[in-house]
Amino acid sequence: MSFVEQLFGLDGRVALVTGSSGGIGRALAEGLAKAGAHVVVNGRDAARAESAASAIRAAGGQATAMACDVTDTASVRALVARIESGVGPIDILVNNAGMTIRALIEDFAEEDWRKVMSLNLDSVFFVGQAVGRNMLTRGRGRIINICSVMSELARPGTAPYAATKGAVKMLTKAMATEWGRKGVNVNGIGPGYFATELTAPLVQDKAFTAWLEARTPVGRWGDVKELVGAAIFLASDAGSYVNGHILYVDGAMTATV
Repeated sequence: MSFVEQLFGLDGRVALVTGSSGGIGRALAEGLAKAGAHVVVNGRDAARAESAASAIRAAGGQATAMACDVTDTASVRALVARIESGVGPIDILVNNAGMTIRALIEDFAEEDWRKVMSLNLDSVFFVGQAVGRNMLTRGRGRIINICSVMSELARPGTAPYAATKGAVKMLTKAMATEWGRKGVNVNGIGPGYFATELTAPLVQDKAFTAWLEARTPVGRWGDVKELVGAAIFLASDAGSYVNGHILYVDGAMTATV
C-alpha cells in the first residue's frame, strides 16, 4: 500500500450517506466507495437508492441501499441499528439530506418553514446523535455535515435555507467540541453553487447563471465530482487532526465581495 493510499484510503470502513440517491449525496457516495468504503446509500425512495447502490457495485465498489425518512427519529434509530448489525459499525457519516423552497419571507408558509427545518437541521442532529452514540462507545468515527455557502451568506428568497445551513455550521462546531476528546471528528463541507437536481431551476435561468459566473472568482458552476476530494480527506486518516472545521468548496465565493 502506497503512502497516499495509507493516508486517504477507506478500505474496510462503513459509510452512511444520507440523501445519496441523487445529486451531491450520490457523488459523495460514489467517491467514498471508490476510496474503499462500503457505502450505505440512503434516501426516501427505495428504488432510487437501490439504483444508485447498483451503479456503485457495477463500478466495482461496495454499496447497500437502505431507504429511510431521516426526519422520522424512530426510523433513523432503526436504520442505524440495521446498518450496525447487518453491514458493520458505521465509521463515517455524511449528513447530506436537504432541500430548499424559494420564497420571500413575507410569503413563506409556516408548513414549508417546518418542512425545510425538519430535513435540513433536525435530521442532522438526530442522525448524528444516533450514529454518534455508537461512535463514542467505540472511541472513533468521522461525521461530515453538508453545510453551504449559505452558512455564511444569503440571497433574497433563501431565508429558511440559509437559517438551517447557518445552524448546521454551528451544530458541527458544537459536536466537534463535545466529541473531539472521545475520538469522533466532526467537520462540515460548504458547497458553493453546484449543478444538481436541487439547483436545476437556477441553472436554467440565464440571468442567474450570468450573475453566478460574475460573482464567483472561478467563473462557473461547480461539478459535484469536485466535492469528492474534500469528503475523502475529512473521512480519512489524512484529516485526523481536523475537527470543527467547515471546508468551503465554492470557487472562492466566500473569499470575495
